[in-house]
Amino acid sequence: MTETHSSSAARPAASVSRWRRAAPAEVPAWLRGVYAGLCLYLFLAALNIMGAGLGTFGEESDFLIRAFAYGENPFIALLGAVLVTAIVQSSSFTSALIVTLVATGEMTLGTAVFAIMGANIGTSVTALIVALANLRIRRTFRRSFTAALLHDFFNILTVLVLFPLEWLTAAVAESGRGVITQAAAWLANLLGLPEVARPDSPVQVLTSPVVSLFEGGGALVAPTATAQGLIVAAGGLVLMLVALVLMVRNLRGALLRHMDSLFRSYFFRTDPRAYGIGAISTLMVQSSTITTSLMVPLAGAGVVPMRRVMPFMMGSNLGTTATSVLAATANPVSAALTVAFVHVLFNLIGTAIWYPLRVIPVRLASWYGRLAGRSLLYAFGFLLLIFLVLPVTGLIVTELFIIHG
Repeated sequence: MTETHSSSAARPAASVSRWRRAAPAEVPAWLRGVYAGLCLYLFLAALNIMGAGLGTFGEESDFLIRAFAYGENPFIALLGAVLVTAIVQSSSFTSALIVTLVATGEMTLGTAVFAIMGANIGTSVTALIVALANLRIRRTFRRSFTAALLHDFFNILTVLVLFPLEWLTAAVAESGRGVITQAAAWLANLLGLPEVARPDSPVQVLTSPVVSLFEGGGALVAPTATAQGLIVAAGGLVLMLVALVLMVRNLRGALLRHMDSLFRSYFFRTDPRAYGIGAISTLMVQSSTITTSLMVPLAGAGVVPMRRVMPFMMGSNLGTTATSVLAATANPVSAALTVAFVHVLFNLIGTAIWYPLRVIPVRLASWYGRLAGRSLLYAFGFLLLIFLVLPVTGLIVTELFIIHG
């Protein structure tokens, strides 16, 4: 009897032992560091590949000139960036693309500042989609959707203030630049960067082997210089997206595995702490999509007080601007860094306006969150209206009645 009991007790112990042996080993920190460095190198190389392809394509074809002539309209730049960012669900991707286009001369600063505003709105779609995962529990869904709406309303309200401010000041300024662009240009000029990219810049030199590889591949498969430039630019675009995805996955695995308990117990005791954690955690994982999506279920479960969600979202928006600054280092020219600083200033000014007036976005989010909690039509209606219907309709109306009117 004793022998039977001891053997049955040994079986669970043996099972536990086998499970422990089968558990995957933690990836060493040094290996994650090497992997992160490789992802960073590929990201910078992708930006230069894309710039090289766009440069060739732009020289051989007037397509880009026509395309960005339309983009000179601020509504086109804003709405187009909302749509693109909502589709790829990454403002890091869109802002890096905008910086590269400015650095290669294919997009003007006047266009880029409005495109950056649109990217800020577009990136907030992901948190809403995450909130929809709580549909079965109405109270949790209402709280989750309200938390996600705080991200949306902060960006939308900031655009409603800064868009006309930038547009009107650009119209009356002799330089044709709005007040935000002028401030960003002043900051960029302090660093004394050249107006055009230098071929001997460190990043250009380090990434030149990969750029040459892509250019050689484009020359092999493309019959004309225009097609070659298009293929090289498309290859750079794909590589940039892959590098960003790999970078985020690596950093998420390294940093966010143990963050849940810290989020619950420490990070949200005060507004400044919530803001700082939002900025730092987003800076570390290079994706506001990740950090805001992590916040939504925690707010939905009641773990994080709703009053702390707003400063966290503001800080997260600031943290994601690091990608723009990083992208500017791949093409170290004053125009590229100016766009990156526009992105930073947009979020700093937005925080300066709406943190003291946070009762406005909080009440708007709470009001619409209650509507969505009562009827899912409001939830899906907001999602489709802001991120699909309005951008597409606005682009069509602007194209038909303003540009050709």
